Amino acid sequence: MAGRSTETPPTVVGGYELRERLGGRPPATSVWRAVRLSTGAPAAVKQVRLAGLPGRLRDSLDCELRFLAAVSHPNIIRLLDVVRTPGCIYLVMELCEGGDLATYIERSGGRVEESVARNFMRQIGAGLQVLRRHHVVHRDLKPENILLSCLGSDAILKISDFGLSRVLHPGEYAETACGTRLYMAPEVMLFQKYDDKVDLWSIGAILFELLNGYPPFRGRSNVQMLQCINRTGSLPFSQLVVPSLHPDCIDICTRLLCTNPVKRLSLQEFINHGFLRP
Repeated sequence: MAGRSTETPPTVVGGYELRERLGGRPPATSVWRAVRLSTGAPAAVKQVRLAGLPGRLRDSLDCELRFLAAVSHPNIIRLLDVVRTPGCIYLVMELCEGGDLATYIERSGGRVEESVARNFMRQIGAGLQVLRRHHVVHRDLKPENILLSCLGSDAILKISDFGLSRVLHPGEYAETACGTRLYMAPEVMLFQKYDDKVDLWSIGAILFELLNGYPPFRGRSNVQMLQCINRTGSLPFSQLVVPSLHPDCIDICTRLLCTNPVKRLSLQEFINHGFLRP
């Protein structure tokens, strides 16, 4: 998790000593490196301040708590404990020593090999299948929210930070515009109704960045992002990278980053795509 600082944590919470701030979305949330005092075991503690938290974010917090408490899967961050204090909720989670995927890309020189990207996509897809079984849409999938169990390309990837997630059953649609612009599906930026296909767009943007070292579309506002998406006839793959990519790799990326959500790959189509087959 990026954004480390020397901010002083609230020392001890529920038997955990909070030692170093790792990230979060101040002022609403902070994530701390922590140690369980009784055992010395490391953990990550997400502090959520309830004062002034909008109703939709309270709903997302409830969704996050219910979902993480109900699942145990290697590609989903593991919830170890929940501590409630006046004004705050602390989610105690496993600590991922490999940091996040954004940091991994930087350490790899800006991009990764196709074989590594394939391995990472398989793991993210496996985690996303768990979300779908629980009818959860993440709505903020991005490299910073994909954590690595350890350093190196053999790390286990874990989907984390469900602070914008919500339950969406088949046939239902959401309307709230939320997420991170570089990885946000165009239908969200257009304030249109959307379904779980928004997570597939985000996965496409992550895959593109893994391969090229930069996001597929850029803009300082939603309007600029939409202009960039609409004026691009084909994905802006680096010409230095294209010769080394298998056609299946380019195909899956293109079909994930389809502006029409109806034509965009579904999760099952993504999982079964030739690029992800052994």
